[in-house]
Amino acid sequence: MLNGLPARSVFPFLRHAPGRMRARDPGAPALAFSTILFLFGAAPALAQRLPTTVTPEHYDLRFTVDLEHARFEGIETIRVQVGEPTRSVVLNALDLAFHDVTIAAGAGPAQPARVSLNERDETATFVVPQPLATGPAEIRIAYAGVLNEKLRGFYLSTSKDRRYAVTQFESTDARRAFPSFDEPAFKATFAVTLVIDRGDTAISNGALVSDTKGPRSSQHTMRFATSPKMSSYLVAMAVGRFGCLEGGVDQVPIRVCATPDKKELGHIALESAQQILKFYNNSYFTIKYPFRKLDLVAVPDFAAGAMENTAAIFYRETDLLADTKTASVAVRKNIASVIAHEIAHQWFGDLVTMRWWDDLWLNEGFATWMENHPLEAWKPEWNVPVDEARETQTALAVDALKSTRPMRDAIETPAEIEESFDTIAYQKGASVLRMIERYVGAETFKKGVNAYLQAHAYGNATSPDFWAAIAEASGKPLDRIMPTFVDQPGFPLIDVSATCTAGRTHVTLGQERFFLNPALLKTGSTERWQVPVCLKTSGTRNVTCDVLAGANQTLAVGADGCQPWVFANAGAQGYYRTAYAPEALSAMAPHVEEALSAPERLSLVGDEWALVRTGRHTVAEYLTLASGFGRERTAGVMELVTDGLRFLHEYLTTDATRARFEAFTRSLLRPMYDDVGFAVATTDVGDRRTLRATLIGTLGTIGADADIVAASRAALDRALDGGRPLDPSVARTIVRVASEHGDLKLYDALTAASDRATSPEERYRYLYARTEFRDPALVDRALQYSLSPQLRSQDTAIYLGRLFGNAAARPRAWAFLKQHWTELEPKITISLGDISLIRSLAPFCDAETRDDIQTFFAAHKLPTATRTLDQTLERINNCIDLRDKQTPTLTEWLATR
Repeated sequence: MLNGLPARSVFPFLRHAPGRMRARDPGAPALAFSTILFLFGAAPALAQRLPTTVTPEHYDLRFTVDLEHARFEGIETIRVQVGEPTRSVVLNALDLAFHDVTIAAGAGPAQPARVSLNERDETATFVVPQPLATGPAEIRIAYAGVLNEKLRGFYLSTSKDRRYAVTQFESTDARRAFPSFDEPAFKATFAVTLVIDRGDTAISNGALVSDTKGPRSSQHTMRFATSPKMSSYLVAMAVGRFGCLEGGVDQVPIRVCATPDKKELGHIALESAQQILKFYNNSYFTIKYPFRKLDLVAVPDFAAGAMENTAAIFYRETDLLADTKTASVAVRKNIASVIAHEIAHQWFGDLVTMRWWDDLWLNEGFATWMENHPLEAWKPEWNVPVDEARETQTALAVDALKSTRPMRDAIETPAEIEESFDTIAYQKGASVLRMIERYVGAETFKKGVNAYLQAHAYGNATSPDFWAAIAEASGKPLDRIMPTFVDQPGFPLIDVSATCTAGRTHVTLGQERFFLNPALLKTGSTERWQVPVCLKTSGTRNVTCDVLAGANQTLAVGADGCQPWVFANAGAQGYYRTAYAPEALSAMAPHVEEALSAPERLSLVGDEWALVRTGRHTVAEYLTLASGFGRERTAGVMELVTDGLRFLHEYLTTDATRARFEAFTRSLLRPMYDDVGFAVATTDVGDRRTLRATLIGTLGTIGADADIVAASRAALDRALDGGRPLDPSVARTIVRVASEHGDLKLYDALTAASDRATSPEERYRYLYARTEFRDPALVDRALQYSLSPQLRSQDTAIYLGRLFGNAAARPRAWAFLKQHWTELEPKITISLGDISLIRSLAPFCDAETRDDIQTFFAAHKLPTATRTLDQTLERINNCIDLRDKQTPTLTEWLATR
């Protein structure tokens, strides 16, 4: 699954008791049974593992879907193996009404089963009069359920004029659609049949086998091929009216499907899927794509970014659909990246599945790492290595918190499982894999990965299974290295000191756990990592690599002669931060542009900013380094530099120093902006267009550059009035700059533009522009819109999060959230929404609001965001501490400019 929320991302376990099923419509399909038992959602479940006495082999699932009344009825047959005689079978079930259950073992007669429900554990226990004999058995269940509006389980989605029934089962919501052994280790095959309205169609994991009329004149029945063995959370169904583009590669048919009005927006996705699958089949995996077809389906309402259902991947519309004529490079790149991630899951997650959710990184870390490989091969101009380095910085920022967690963590309850879809599983997992790939070599790593997949195909695996495969392929001690990164929280800070002895440079490396909290870093910790470290010096392109296993280690590096500096993360693929002595940093700084690659420069800037945040270095030292990046031509590096400037402008400047800081920003970036210009040129190559957007965005906001603000507003007004459209590469930035300085006329124009937009990119560009305004009256209008039914639940937490990101709106947004919590809670507590909302509160930087946040969510608990709340409060505390300690330093530094 790819988190579709502001870092799925990503993004269902806050339980609300659903309303009772509506009285049966006399014309609706029915099954006559004497007893109906309801299973209602309750408080957060303290889930326990299912017993293993009975295990599934195959499910036959038949759903009769009633879109008009938002309900379904199911007839299910599960073939199981009984390991020892028993009278009871325990499955997962939630929000289902049981009509009839029978169990037959071997050649014996079917026995009626008594159903007892455990709301806390989300289970149904079937008890029969006589013990079931060891061996095969068959469970037959008739039941009913509602198509809920929670974007989880089997749920209702709507377009402008149609209803859809869609599934989202990861991680523990298959039980909302059918009674099941809803744990990843209980793999089985699935055969799905859907009885639906005559005007609708359906998509599932298997290829369509038959489509027949009936059983009623208004219905038809679609039967799909039996799936390979897979976990229950990977079952997929989508019912409604779809239009599909068709293609294929390597004899695998590929479809990109959407609501009929958006069908033609799928061409970019289809091309991307074909290129990506071709790469995976022919350039990386020895096991060819293991399923018969591949469907990519855009869903009008979808909480995550995408979900890797076996051979039927579901997406948010914005992550799959775009207009080929107007799509920006950023949108094309995002679509390709999400598709690459989800197709990679067909191997990592679907073919081979983690045994339990504590090893979620084996799914998500692998897919996040793998998604970049086909993109780099297909589109080298996209600068994927810089994105990877930025991804590592994202992971390090979270992993520096005391409230972080290990990659392999103790996880039991649905709430804990939901919250584990986080930066640690995705970005840290990918970053550690990149480091190991560099350590053993790309070809050796590929050999080990393929051995791992072949050994566990159609089964389950654990972290030791993976590192054993890489150790076998490489002959290197991965069984000692990997556990230090997988089973420990945090990461090391590598202190680098160089000396010259007998005409040779010697580097001493020391390690300690890095904490964002200065007090914790100063206190120290006992954790130690076995760290593959690669060093490069000023005098040679050769790289020296070794494993730092203890607290300290000394290496001889470079050619003969004393080198003025040493860089200790060559390739920027190490999962650690580095700290250099001030004199070493000063020696390195003038040469970073020609001596360090773009990912290495990004790593250096990120490490220095982190050292400022934790009190090891000062703001003055960071700004001295940042001052050398005024001519930086790689957009990703420049973006990281300007992120630091943005923080300083918002939190460390005062009324007396703000104008001086803005002048510094203009002096640093305006020369590069004057070189690239405001207007996009046909001769722009490489990163130039993205760099232009970064410069316009920074100068137009924290630089307070009046010329750029005026040019942005003029360009936007012209485009909104039907004149020359904005160039896609800078459109989002121009809208943001103009909106931040905008008035009521612009607000209304952007609202109208969002309403009439035909592509997701354009619609969200203008929708989210409402959150950028500074005028209090317009902030209030933007906040009121969050209550409107026009704002989909899938977007509510993101929309509010952007208002919390706006310093001018932040206090009003917090007051509004508290005042309207009753109305907003149902829209926020969909899958992943509460985590996104809590994370978005981190930009506060005052003790009063911090305490208010803590008090409010103590009274309004969000169990799936427990750790996220701790992390948010920790970030706020760090901001307060940094502002108090470093504001005088910034004031003094600016006085010398």
